[in-house]
Amino acid sequence: MRELPDLVPRHAESVVCEALDDTRVVLVNGARQAGKSTLTRLAAGRRSNAVTRLLDDPATLDAAKQDPTDFVRHEDLMVIDEIQLAPELLRPIKVVVDLDPTPGRFLLTGSSRVLALRDLPDALPGRMEVIELWPFSQGEIAGEPDRFIDAAFRHGPEISHSSSLRRRDYLERLVIGGFPEAVRRSPRRRTAFFDSYLSTLIERDVLRLASIERRGEMFKLLRLLAGRAGGLLVPGTLAGQSGIPRTTLVRYLELLSTVFLTKTIPAWSSGQTRRAIGTPKLAFVDTGVACHLIGQDPVRLGEPGGAAGSMVENFVVMELARQLTWSEERGRLYHYRTKDKVEVDAVIETPDGRVIGVEVKAGATVRAEDLAGLRNLAGTLGDRFIAGFVLYTGQQTLPFGDKFRALPLDALWRLAP
Repeated sequence: MRELPDLVPRHAESVVCEALDDTRVVLVNGARQAGKSTLTRLAAGRRSNAVTRLLDDPATLDAAKQDPTDFVRHEDLMVIDEIQLAPELLRPIKVVVDLDPTPGRFLLTGSSRVLALRDLPDALPGRMEVIELWPFSQGEIAGEPDRFIDAAFRHGPEISHSSSLRRRDYLERLVIGGFPEAVRRSPRRRTAFFDSYLSTLIERDVLRLASIERRGEMFKLLRLLAGRAGGLLVPGTLAGQSGIPRTTLVRYLELLSTVFLTKTIPAWSSGQTRRAIGTPKLAFVDTGVACHLIGQDPVRLGEPGGAAGSMVENFVVMELARQLTWSEERGRLYHYRTKDKVEVDAVIETPDGRVIGVEVKAGATVRAEDLAGLRNLAGTLGDRFIAGFVLYTGQQTLPFGDKFRALPLDALWRLAP
């Protein structure tokens, strides 16, 4: 991997600037240490009279709580960092933008899913756009286009790509993950970062959001979840394995999603009602964190009994989730699983009903039977099915019929539309 420059261009910057041009309030939501403050500073730098308020500063936070109405008074763009620390600011912000509906009045950041906070007042309906910022994508790290989704919908099975990367190269990437601080560090120092990051997140954010009876339970659950990354999220099963009561465990799972440690991938089906009751899959927002929790480096991951399969799947799914925040094609991310346990790791559906399917293989070879889930999905969808891809750790594009291709995994970030 290349050495990172001091400032890595983010694909989301253009999305944020575009939103500020026509929306009164823009919220950038994402994990701590993902680069939200840097991104918003760059976006605000385009406005000569912008001001920034950092709620991590105790004096600034106190001022926000003491007089929220005066705090948000400003004639141009105001950036408020970590808005979840002072949700009482949202009502005065609503008043300001109702009196003056000029676009680009407030740029907010949050390290929790602000709209999910229980003590949140009126959530600015119709006045606020929410943009998710994830840790670095592989394209951002490598300086590549990151447009696989757009290329897949535009060109379908005509895509062709070759790669020089091998299986070990991919395992190294997913162990590093995408947090800027982790990407820049050596393996030993990266371990220290992950330890500190998780401890701070649990102590600072999770415990602030809810009363946790036993702190150790949360770390135990995190390690259990990391070992099940890419699997179905069944609270009853997890409760039995962890010894945590089911109602408590469901609350913990909600908290981990709220602070952007985990993400659920809903089940796809041909009917909206069935989607709502389908079992979701679990993904970790960052595979570096997940690998740290299970204690596996690239060598251990690649050994028999290692977690390469589940971690490579998690890696691909989250790269797709990142891309959906900036791709031209608007789509939603699902997984597919029939009652007969025929599966597709990732399904992306656009609002007009077009679909691509992505199966993930941690190995360097692909067999015809590896496409069983994709063929099943194609049969269900008919003409709505654009193409099915197996992303694998080999180096060549392999055809498997009219609508199916196996592609080297780095096609995810190296393809352009």
